[in-house]
Amino acid sequence: MTPEILRAIADSNQWWAIGPEMILGAAALALLVLEILLPKEHHRFIPTAAIVAQAVTLLGTLINFQTAWLGQETFAGMLRHTVYGQVARVFFLVSSLLVSFLATVCLPRTRMPRIEFYHLVMVVTAAMMLLAQSNNFVMLFVALETITIGFYILVSYFRDNPLSLEAGLKYLVMGALSSAILLFGIVLLYGAVGKVAVAGQTHTGLEFPILADFLRANPDNFVATVGTLLVLAGIAFKIGAFPFQIWIPDVYQGAPTPVTAFLAVSSKSAGIAVLLILVHGPLAALQPLLGPVLIAAAAATILFGNLAALTQRNAKRLMGLSGVSHAGYLLLGVAASLTVSWAIGAVWFYLTTYLLAAMAVFGVMAHLAGKDDADQELEGYDHLAKDSPLLAGVLAVGVGSLAGIPPLAGFVGKLLLFVAAFQARLYWLLAVAIVGVVISIYYYFGWIKTAWFETWRLPGAAESPGAHPPSTEPTLAGRLTLGLLALATVLLGFFQGPLGAWLQR
Repeated sequence: MTPEILRAIADSNQWWAIGPEMILGAAALALLVLEILLPKEHHRFIPTAAIVAQAVTLLGTLINFQTAWLGQETFAGMLRHTVYGQVARVFFLVSSLLVSFLATVCLPRTRMPRIEFYHLVMVVTAAMMLLAQSNNFVMLFVALETITIGFYILVSYFRDNPLSLEAGLKYLVMGALSSAILLFGIVLLYGAVGKVAVAGQTHTGLEFPILADFLRANPDNFVATVGTLLVLAGIAFKIGAFPFQIWIPDVYQGAPTPVTAFLAVSSKSAGIAVLLILVHGPLAALQPLLGPVLIAAAAATILFGNLAALTQRNAKRLMGLSGVSHAGYLLLGVAASLTVSWAIGAVWFYLTTYLLAAMAVFGVMAHLAGKDDADQELEGYDHLAKDSPLLAGVLAVGVGSLAGIPPLAGFVGKLLLFVAAFQARLYWLLAVAIVGVVISIYYYFGWIKTAWFETWRLPGAAESPGAHPPSTEPTLAGRLTLGLLALATVLLGFFQGPLGAWLQR
């Protein structure tokens, strides 16, 4: 490279364009420094410092939502800053705050290190924020692998629990396989495009704009088609879409509850964000291929997730398999967005409703879980309304929203996706989605029934042991957090205007 080219690359490195990620990464390193410098009796304040750092980063991102870099590319085209990239930043920061809150509930019950957990959550969150703005396969792969490696550690964090170690090993094997498939697809796309000279500079198919130009000119290129399918398969692993969802139940059950929530919400959302970037960016010219693939994957994912969840009696496995069905609904939205532009906003609205509802449910699970975090059977919620009305109420609101019951936010989220599918003329996929919603009511309402209603038994039959009392009584901050999640779920079911306008900016 000539000095002029290197100077041009250096000039494109606008460091404040990734200010939130830099602050989050610096704060993550600062936690480890504080652990070394502070006396051990003061280590209990470090989790609070982690939450404050995330909250400050979130506040700064909201204040500077309309930045000077929107619509621009930085770091030699590695990143592209868009409105939805900003939305993703806010989304992942809110999710990491809630995961950190769940960690303050679960970690004190164990002897595992605590500071490293918050450090990993912050690093993974920063990588997700970069992933949602990637404009180059190098950036995409590096950010995605940073996320995956962080989850390798987080999933098996309770190393004294055999199920957690088993979950970590399964996630490692399946994660490595998905990364290999994704990387092979990227290599094929790189090989199909080769090197291209533009304005005296050499570019490759790793850059999204160059790949987009190549596919517009060569939409039937066989190598590029195979590469595209492999890239989609690698992403399908990350979001748990059929037929790559086999790791979901065991990993969700064995992982610590905060990590399960992190996987269910942030990891799935990161995969959907990447998918939206690809299908509306470098792969947009392959819409005749993308449409049928996404439609078939969405239908199979919705049906498998809901049918498999019918027989589950473990709450974490139930959330995992129901999360598979939610991945199917999101794929429906992605497929609709190929022809209906506002469907992208509908997808992000659905992700927001899913975040609120899922985190509310996982918050209840975190308070009820005992020392064996993986042992969370539905029978443990029997008569929960008598023992803890707050937790039972939050559970009912969260599960009801996941089921899509009006007037909760989840209903509006599903309705928007269904309207988008109707406008995109995906009629049979819409029928499959409606059948999936009907099936899901059975297992979701079974959970609510267990918590709120007594089951009639024959005279003389053994009495139910009832719900065990919360292993951790909700603190004032915990009650406020859970209450706000439930309240936001209810209010968003009635008033979507401000958030909808924000997502459509």
